[in-house]
Amino acid sequence: MSDLIFAGARLLDPATGLDAVGDLLVRDGLILDHGQGLGRPEGAEVVACDGLCLAPGLVDLRAAIGEPGHEHRETIASAAQAAAAGGITTLCALPDTDPALDDPALVQFALRRGEATGSITLLPYGAATKHCEGKELAEFGLLKEAGAIAFTDGRRAIGNARTMRLALSYARAFGSFIVQHPEEPSLAAGGAATEGELATRLGLPGIPPAAEAIMVARDIALARITQGHVHFAHVSTAAALDLIRAAKAEGLAVTCDTAPPYFDLNETAIGDWRTYAKLSPPLRPEADRLAVVAALKDGTIDAIASDHQPRDADDKRLPFAQAEAGGAGLATLLGVTLARVHGGDMPLLQALDLLTAKPAALLGLPAGRLAKGAPADLVLIDLERGWQVKAGLLPGKAQNSPFDGRALEGRVVGTWKAGRRVFG
Repeated sequence: MSDLIFAGARLLDPATGLDAVGDLLVRDGLILDHGQGLGRPEGAEVVACDGLCLAPGLVDLRAAIGEPGHEHRETIASAAQAAAAGGITTLCALPDTDPALDDPALVQFALRRGEATGSITLLPYGAATKHCEGKELAEFGLLKEAGAIAFTDGRRAIGNARTMRLALSYARAFGSFIVQHPEEPSLAAGGAATEGELATRLGLPGIPPAAEAIMVARDIALARITQGHVHFAHVSTAAALDLIRAAKAEGLAVTCDTAPPYFDLNETAIGDWRTYAKLSPPLRPEADRLAVVAALKDGTIDAIASDHQPRDADDKRLPFAQAEAGGAGLATLLGVTLARVHGGDMPLLQALDLLTAKPAALLGLPAGRLAKGAPADLVLIDLERGWQVKAGLLPGKAQNSPFDGRALEGRVVGTWKAGRRVFG
C-alpha cells in the first residue's frame, strides 16, 4: 500500500484538543504523522482537503443488524455500507438477533462477516442471558474469549433484579460491563408512546417516563452492591439523567449514552400517528429533550450512539400501536449531532468527542483518535454542506428514519478504513 497524505485539512482530534490546519500522513494503514510541513513522500497518493475537517472515524456504540435471522431488514454488508456513508468505522452490533449471539460460534460468525466487508470493524456484543430472554445467564467467559465486546440483551431489559445482579458480578470478573435497556418491562408492556396528554389525545397506550428512571435507580443500586459496571443505553429522560449524574458523583461505575432522536426530536414528531417516529424508548416531551442536551454539555452522557434499528415497510405500515418500534440511524448519526453544534448547544470538538474518543475509551479501543501509530480510520467532513434526509434514498437497506424530511448541515465527503477509501 502506497503512502497516503491528506493535504490542507482542518485536523480535529477530540482526544487531544487538536484543531489546526495541516497534513496527515498514512503508511501501511496507520497514522504516521500529522502537522505542517510534512512534505510529499515520493509516490504518495494525495487527498486535497481544501480546509475540510478530517477527524477520526466514528465509533458507534449501539446498532441492531438483522443478520442473522432478519436479513430482509438489514445485513452486515448493508449496515457496513450505511455506516461508511455516515463516517462510522467501528460498529458495535447488538446480540438480540435470531438466533441470539449467546454462543461463541455466533460471535465469531459476526466478527468474520464484519471483517469481510472491509469497511468497518464490527464488534459484536454477547448476549447477557441465553436467547436474550432475561432468565439464565449466558457463558460470559466463552463469549468474551470469542470476541464479545461486552454483554447486553439489546432492546430487551434485564428485568429480573437477581439476574442483573449476577450479570454485573460476572461481567466484572471478566473485566467487562453490562449494557442495559433502561425500561421497567412491566410498566412498558403494551405501550406505544410516552404517557401524557399527547398519547391520550391520539388514543395511544402510554409508557410512563418513570419506567426509565425506576430501572436506572434499581441498576445503580445493584452496581453499588456488586461494584460492577452498568452502562445505560439511549437515556431519554431528565429523571434518569439526574440519577446517573448522582451515581457518577458517588464514584460508581455507571456510564450512559443517548441517541440523536432524544436530543433532536420530541414527542410531537409522531404527529398524526407517524410510525417512522415510533421508537424504543419512545420520544419524550420537550423538557426531557432539553435535559438530554444539557447532559451532553455537562458530561453526564458518555457517548452518542446511532441506536440503529432497521425495520422494513411491513413493520411500519401498520396502525401506530401495532407498528414495530425503531429507526434507521447510521447515515444520520453525524449530521444530526452536528445540528447541535450549528445550533450553539455544543462546540465541535466536544460533539466529535462523544462520537469518537469517548466511546472508544469506554470499550478500550485504540480507535477514535489521530494519534501516531493509530489505525487510519478517518472521516472527511464538509461542515457547511446541506442535505435532506429522504427515506428510500438512504444508504443500506433500512429506510425507516425518524428524521425523514429533516434538513441537515454537515455531510461526510469521504471515509477511510485503515487508509483505504470506503466511501466518497
